[in-house]
Amino acid sequence: MITIDLITGFLGSGKTTFIKKYASYLVSKGEKVCVIENDFGAINIDTMLLENKDYDIESVLGGDVFSLRRRFRTKLITIMMKSYTRVIVEPSGLYDTDEFFDPLYEEPLINNYKIGNIFSLIDINDNNLTKEEKYFLVNETAHASKIIVTKRKGNELFNVSKLNQIHKEFDSTRNFDSSDILYSESIDFNNIINSGYKNADFVKRNYFNNFDTMFIMNQNIELDFLKDKLRLMFCDLTFGNIIRVKGFIKDKTFVEINATKDSFNYNLKDNGQLVIIIIGINLNKELIYKTLNVKSNL
Repeated sequence: MITIDLITGFLGSGKTTFIKKYASYLVSKGEKVCVIENDFGAINIDTMLLENKDYDIESVLGGDVFSLRRRFRTKLITIMMKSYTRVIVEPSGLYDTDEFFDPLYEEPLINNYKIGNIFSLIDINDNNLTKEEKYFLVNETAHASKIIVTKRKGNELFNVSKLNQIHKEFDSTRNFDSSDILYSESIDFNNIINSGYKNADFVKRNYFNNFDTMFIMNQNIELDFLKDKLRLMFCDLTFGNIIRVKGFIKDKTFVEINATKDSFNYNLKDNGQLVIIIIGINLNKELIYKTLNVKSNL
């Protein structure tokens, strides 16, 4: 049977960076690995960011939960015909874990896949979450065998009790202790390769429609200009509650952008696609277009 892992994490938590390291580790142990990018968006930037000669990448895109589930199931059936030993699923940062479990309990997948590990990444700087963000945090961590904390400074410790309190707000049966918490900079994959996953229940809610995504394509935006404007937009709720900005611009060479309210990271790349994706709640798209001095793609 093919072992299938799920790596969850809220927007900007560092899933892609973690998966590159995890997949490379599995390959070094003799596994034949396929990474599935499972995203609600019409454009999947993370597929480009994951490119690696050691493992294969597949992408599943869909505009709604039903088409996404159907395409995910079809992709898994197709992958069954190949000789992979391990599949890693990286979903959107806004994800319902039922979309992972449900297809795997159906024929023919139930006889060809076994669930391996579920890990969930959390940015230690994610504070003052909205009710919608808290729900997705609960949804994506409830079944995780290990919580992997990213972006900490020094020896700062993760607040486990705060995570448990958020779970209680949604009547979650999951309770975490310090043994469930790892820090991204000190992970030993040998110690977590057989971590498995947890069973948990919580109150289901539908907050997907509360989130907006906008795409800015084929527009020339200079790096310093974008950085300056995003600093304003993240802090001013007139633009809406902007949670994450990612994508590529071209400033002499391609520049990969990954920004949240607390950080602006960029890397120079040889290849890319001129697209900026902005994700948030109640986005004022007209004002955002105007501030970035770009035209709507609609």
